[in-house]
Amino acid sequence: MFAGIAHFAPRCEKCGLDFGSFNVGDGPAAFLTFGVGALAAGVAAWLALDVDPPVWVYVAVLVPLVVLPTLYGLRVSKAALLTAEYQRRASEAGAKDVDSQ
Repeated sequence: MFAGIAHFAPRCEKCGLDFGSFNVGDGPAAFLTFGVGALAAGVAAWLALDVDPPVWVYVAVLVPLVVLPTLYGLRVSKAALLTAEYQRRASEAGAKDVDSQ
């Protein structure tokens, strides 16, 4: 389904479905930014107030805490939105029908 970290392949390898006809967009990235950002801010505040570590600890803790859930979440949420569009036969106005492909 994916050709890169969070980029769809042109077609499904098994059934040949054209993923280019779906418009998933960047909506998942916006929601993930808020969710993961709030989690990272909470962890950073806790570290600052209770532990007071050196700067390298913030980097060692927060970079994986932000990068890994964001990348995994993008794949999951983009796949879920593509699935929802396919199941509901959603498309751009004027686009050809999914069944006719």
